[in-house]
Amino acid sequence: MDIEKRSIEFVPMSERYGHPRRLFTIWFSANMQVTTLVVGTLGIVAGLSLAWTCIALVLGCVIGTIFMAAHSTQGPHLGIPQMIQSRAQFGVLGAGFPLLINYISFILFTAANGVVMRDAIKVFLDVGDNTAIVLFGLVSFIIGFIGYELIHRLGAIMSALSGIIFLVVAYLALQHPLPAGAMDLNQGFTLAAFALTVTQAASWTLGFGPYVADYSRYLPANISSKQTFWFSYMGNLLGAGLVMLLGAVLATMFTDVTSNPGNAIASFFGPWSKIAMVIVVLGVLEINSLNLYSAYMSAMTIISGMHGMKRISRKTKFIVMGLSATAATLIAVATQYDFNAYFADILIAQVYFLVPWSAINLADYYLVRKGKYVVADMYDGKGIYGKYNVSTMIIFLIGVASTIPFMDMSFYHSYFAKLIGADMSWIPALIVPAALYVAHARYKASRRLPTLGQAA
Repeated sequence: MDIEKRSIEFVPMSERYGHPRRLFTIWFSANMQVTTLVVGTLGIVAGLSLAWTCIALVLGCVIGTIFMAAHSTQGPHLGIPQMIQSRAQFGVLGAGFPLLINYISFILFTAANGVVMRDAIKVFLDVGDNTAIVLFGLVSFIIGFIGYELIHRLGAIMSALSGIIFLVVAYLALQHPLPAGAMDLNQGFTLAAFALTVTQAASWTLGFGPYVADYSRYLPANISSKQTFWFSYMGNLLGAGLVMLLGAVLATMFTDVTSNPGNAIASFFGPWSKIAMVIVVLGVLEINSLNLYSAYMSAMTIISGMHGMKRISRKTKFIVMGLSATAATLIAVATQYDFNAYFADILIAQVYFLVPWSAINLADYYLVRKGKYVVADMYDGKGIYGKYNVSTMIIFLIGVASTIPFMDMSFYHSYFAKLIGADMSWIPALIVPAALYVAHARYKASRRLPTLGQAA
């Protein structure tokens, strides 16, 4: 299999291939792994009953995946990476503003996966904590460097293997009786824990937005947007939803699943536990490669905008992706013994920055420009999108600021977070920047109409 030759540039029509069903397998399998499982346990840890945790998880996944799948449809239509398309809103150089935040988010999630898989790797390799994390980071780097086609093929394989693993675990787990009252809707509910669980599930699915189109951009341009949307939506919703629900069930029955999810899954397979553990590790390797690949894409979008680059050499890809993998590995090593607080914080913190970007990007694509872009000008600071779009950058900052009264972190608790008992910042993060962006675009359009000889 050849190393991917395309990077940040437009994918020519002659190189387009594949069917949207690939989007189902890649997003289904990307969620069929233990990091997603951990998200499902958080509601139980927060004191919510199993019944209310399941409702919250489904609600969060259903809502968050709408925006994720809406981004996916941009890939075949434009044939460029997701974050290059942001230049139409922020400017060729201005797009570096939200891109830096995205890059950091990808690196932090890559680090989190390394910590989650540390003990799982040690089950079949006689290595120390740090070495296990380093090995996981190295293999993630190799897969990410080879690129798009290998990631898609791995997704198809892991959809089957991980699906079987989690199906067997679900069957065996449900042979045990649930604790008394676990499914009773009349108990085990607090608004704070429920709202927090909805936010965490929505945040997980929304987090795919900044790179989902990277994995649909090679599809033929004449592919139906509805097919792209629904294959992405159902793959992500079923993958994330089912694994999170399993995580909630397991956390209700077996408390050790929250501290060592990989071993908890493998323990169901008795003498076959090491084989199961290998599949668990491969599942997280896939999502880790996705994160690392997209961290590289974000970094190169920033760098290429500053230097006017339209193509990236393999040497540059190797260096930038290698540095990104190294940074993620170092963070994983440094945070591995305080992981729960770290993971909960990054899961919520990404809402503050990624969701306002997503709101602006989708508002521009669906409501303002309606999919009509000049792709060549996204690589030219002198083109119609310019170097900087100051108004969009201000709207983005206002969107981030709108989350401050709702923030709830381990080190900061806002007024409304204390009042509600949970972080609900993803709601203003979606509504405020989208509304401001559309209103500003319509205002600019109305001001231009007279100069075009049309009625104001």
